[in-house]
Amino acid sequence: MEYRKLGDTDLELSAITYGSFAIGGTMWGGTEENEAQNAIRVSIDLGVTTIDTAPFYGLGFSEELIGRTIKNMDRSKVQILTKFGMVWDGSNEGKGDFMWDQEDNGKIYPLYKYASKANVIKETEESLKRLGTDYIDLLQLHWPDSTTPIDETMEALQRLIEQGKIRAAGVSNYNKDQMLEAQKTIRLASNQLPYSMLNRQIEKDIVPSAIENNIGIIAYSPLERGLLSGKYFKGEHLKSDDHRNGYFGQFDLEKVKAFLNKIEPLAQDKNATLAQLVLRWATLQPGITVVLAGARNSEQAISNAQSMDINLTQDELLFINKELEILS
Repeated sequence: MEYRKLGDTDLELSAITYGSFAIGGTMWGGTEENEAQNAIRVSIDLGVTTIDTAPFYGLGFSEELIGRTIKNMDRSKVQILTKFGMVWDGSNEGKGDFMWDQEDNGKIYPLYKYASKANVIKETEESLKRLGTDYIDLLQLHWPDSTTPIDETMEALQRLIEQGKIRAAGVSNYNKDQMLEAQKTIRLASNQLPYSMLNRQIEKDIVPSAIENNIGIIAYSPLERGLLSGKYFKGEHLKSDDHRNGYFGQFDLEKVKAFLNKIEPLAQDKNATLAQLVLRWATLQPGITVVLAGARNSEQAISNAQSMDINLTQDELLFINKELEILS
């Protein structure tokens, strides 16, 4: 495994970082707890020492599951990244930006983006409790909240750093201007953003600005929630309540399939799967610090970790990027 410094911090994160959205179960057709815990343990054993989560993932369940899994581990050997600012428990009293009504286990929860100072402090305490730890390595604002001034949110994060409850502060889904505005109040460690072979929008201005300002980029959805693994073109089916039934509809699936067919021989030459090749490509792109990869079982966890064993030459990267023109 390769470890990378996150922005202007002393955090060293594994280039492949464990993404825990799916193990929360909500929007993913449920989860199998024992398999998820095994996936986390195997990931750590193979050097994937960084775990990214959020209260919203399973409405608290993902954080609780991670907390139980790492309970008896050396906390200094595991980096915990979590978030705040997606509120479903009504504590925001209708304040913030309404997102949608989230269904979970037959109940409907109105979901809001909310990042007031008081909410930042409240959510942090809740996450610390669920995770069973006394500090969070990186705390990130999950989504921009247009109703709260950026400096108010960042001042709250700075206070948490000074209290030792978090080691570093980041944002997620911020555009360039929002990112630079936050920098006026706090030293941002990172911006977590969607990035994949099918979605390279951040290369235009966010990545260059992040490089210039020494802000790390944490890439999420590098496999487009499994689509770029190719398995859904080979007969694998999704559960009816899996959000990917709709999510995949945004892509030209015939073009995606044609592209994967073009690069699959390269993966085979490397004794790798398509998913591993796609992950490794993402880790090698300019400005990308770490790449999130979810795993719901040990097999997926092993595959993700071993993607870092792939050696890609500049010519091979050029070949992949040329074939990506099919998708543009």
